[in-house]
Amino acid sequence: MPAAAWPASLEGTPAIHVIERAIGNGRLSHSLLLQGEDPALLASIALAIADRLLNVTGSTAPFPAAQHPDCHALRPAGKMRIISADATRALIGKVQVSSTVSPHKVAIIHEADRMNTAAANVFLKTLEEPPRSTTLLLLTTRPHALLPTIRSRVQIFRFPAEATPFGDAAWQAWIADFDAWLGRLCDGSAGKKEAADLLFSVYGLIARFSQILEQAASAAWDKQKESKPADLSDEEQAALEAGLSVGIRTRFFADIERACRAFAAPRLSAGEDALRRPLAATVDALERSFGLLAVNLNENAALEDFLLATLRAWTRR
Repeated sequence: MPAAAWPASLEGTPAIHVIERAIGNGRLSHSLLLQGEDPALLASIALAIADRLLNVTGSTAPFPAAQHPDCHALRPAGKMRIISADATRALIGKVQVSSTVSPHKVAIIHEADRMNTAAANVFLKTLEEPPRSTTLLLLTTRPHALLPTIRSRVQIFRFPAEATPFGDAAWQAWIADFDAWLGRLCDGSAGKKEAADLLFSVYGLIARFSQILEQAASAAWDKQKESKPADLSDEEQAALEAGLSVGIRTRFFADIERACRAFAAPRLSAGEDALRRPLAATVDALERSFGLLAVNLNENAALEDFLLATLRAWTRR
């Protein structure tokens, strides 16, 4: 069975080369932290690593990594999407026993930053005394939410999200309308009617954003269901579905940032220095609003915060 493919956007990159060489030499660290903005991309990398570690000479039967009996996963569960101490102990119990068909074992901890304090402390003990022939793969989009003592005991690889925009046609139409809204702000029309139209457009963009995100997340979940592990609990399934939505939301906000920079670049290059301050304020507002999502602010509220801050920045120039 050929090795699982790396994500196409990462083939041949330095990080992948280092990992492949370490696996080939039998020198891969027992604990890796895979960090980046796209949870789905990180999961694909983790499964590709697991495949190369598990389906080796000495294995009695090949399996796809996601269904391999010696590949164990730990995911957030429940509406709060938390990894509990009990769930962490259960995972540790699985990797402390002998492997089933492979000479190696792999544990994948999805969204490791969702460990509560008790779970993180339980897991830390395993990092300090890792089980034999076991590789621990921690996945996170928020590495600084992990305990510093955990980060200090793992080898860290960073994988940026794909630079290509999210391909959904409705989303691309949203980005085009957002760009047009920025253009109207840039024109500087200050009449009451123009100001009212700009404000109404803010709430139109927010409503469409919510609808497009919901539809994109639903489509992603329909696809994910075809390959999801059969032993997922209802709570883990709900958390996985929510995690898919978070990943798409992250890509949406990255596309908004790219749209802001694409809007600004030609105008600044043309010497329109008066636009420098409001354009900088727009990017700052986006970064602040995206940061609010990390503390569980609703995406619609975060988008509203960004758009209204942008509107204020332009009307004050």
